[in-house]
Amino acid sequence: MASFSKVMIIGNLGRDPEMRYTPNGRPVTEFSVAVNQSTKNQQTNEWVEATDWFRVTVWGDRAERTAEQLRKGNRVFVEGRFRTREYDARDGQHRVSLEITADSVVSLDRPGADDQAGSLGGLPAGGFSGGGAAGPSGGGEAVRPTRQAPPVRPSDDDLDDLPF
Repeated sequence: MASFSKVMIIGNLGRDPEMRYTPNGRPVTEFSVAVNQSTKNQQTNEWVEATDWFRVTVWGDRAERTAEQLRKGNRVFVEGRFRTREYDARDGQHRVSLEITADSVVSLDRPGADDQAGSLGGLPAGGFSGGGAAGPSGGGEAVRPTRQAPPVRPSDDDLDDLPF
């Protein structure tokens, strides 16, 4: 029986992307994304903020564009495959890492006057995606992204109602 893993998150970069190359010359970029959630405490009637951190890995051409275009604090939409990894840290604490191998990364920041539509890799939608093998197991290079229509941007009033 086949299985399927897919996750979509919207959050802010916690650090600048770090790009490196594998021994066979394939680019890989890693960065962390903070996803905030507000919930109302039923006893105290106060809003409580919680932050989940995700480690994101991007492979191939998308890795190079991500490293060039994104910076700490940028708001992004990430879509990809999810997994958890458990380990014991140097301080002896047992930790769980939330990791995403990205199939798509889209910048959600509004374009500035000198920014060309907030694009990553020249796409008008502000992001990039593509099919093909994107993970470390290989199986071929990722397919070059195709042009996409720009997403519909909500107004500032609509953004005030979002829970994040």
